[in-house]
Amino acid sequence: MTTTMKAAIVETQNGPFRITDIARPQPDAGQVLVRILASGVNPLDTKIRAGAAAHARHPLPAILGLDLAGVVEAVGPGVSPFRPGDEVYGMTGGVGGLQGSLAQYVAVDADLLALKPANLTMREAAALPLVAITAWEGLVDRAKAGPGQTLLVQGGAGGVGHMAVQIGRAMGATVYATAHAEDAEYVRSLGATPIDYATETVADYVGRLTGGRGFELVYDTNGGAVLDASFQAVARFGHVVSALGWGSHALAPLSFKGATYSGVFTLAPLLSGVGRAHHGEILTQVSTLVEAGKLLPRLDPRPYTLDTVADAHAALTDRSATGKVVVSISRE
Repeated sequence: MTTTMKAAIVETQNGPFRITDIARPQPDAGQVLVRILASGVNPLDTKIRAGAAAHARHPLPAILGLDLAGVVEAVGPGVSPFRPGDEVYGMTGGVGGLQGSLAQYVAVDADLLALKPANLTMREAAALPLVAITAWEGLVDRAKAGPGQTLLVQGGAGGVGHMAVQIGRAMGATVYATAHAEDAEYVRSLGATPIDYATETVADYVGRLTGGRGFELVYDTNGGAVLDASFQAVARFGHVVSALGWGSHALAPLSFKGATYSGVFTLAPLLSGVGRAHHGEILTQVSTLVEAGKLLPRLDPRPYTLDTVADAHAALTDRSATGKVVVSISRE
């Protein structure tokens, strides 16, 4: 194996990506060396690059990229679940000073990985980890979604949203989702009832779809005013989950209905080192759903490489992406 690798490094806030050769890492105890074939790009990556994500604690210069899919090249002492040649995926770095996935290799905590779904390409698999884990933690870990429940997903065509719709359906819930009018057919194709939030008030769609009772579960993927709307849309004794529960919000609408709220902070295991094995466990469950045909990521069709990673970031910042953006690092 070579002793160097190519990586995309950002040195200053909103600075360019510098493609350069650096030392290839070696796996320590409990780590796996992965040859990265695809790197998922998330909005958080663009915020870190812009210096607008203090909560991620990823100082520049840095290699960005939270999500990866690739092949195990070597394992460190104490690693038993994986062996060289295994195809894996995971949310493994790009925050907290951990090397990101915009490089040819990375040494990562084995607990953060799972075997890649056999029926997905590397690009498709790299689109999953952050959004799938975030949706799973909200719906399964926090809200305990199950058969017969009504679930409203705020932003059902978005990254976390389209995962939440599909996971909710897989758990047996009846799913509704707000979306732009142009995404209504896509939301419907996932098995959810679309709601055009631009033309219908919360009170209107709650009345039309639930007889005024509200939704037993609400997953907010937007925060801000949408989280406030979620408090209005939830049913009596229902539960609201948010992946962006920041800012100031009046809790009275929840209290009056005896409803509850919980937040999801997907980065916590990466930043603290606590609970990382659960991320690998979630992705193992996600692989099962994918292989059963119950979960599929929506990919932006445009190809990107390390040399065009700036264009991949631009696709998110200019909102031209239609689906998850993925950078191919090397050939599958």
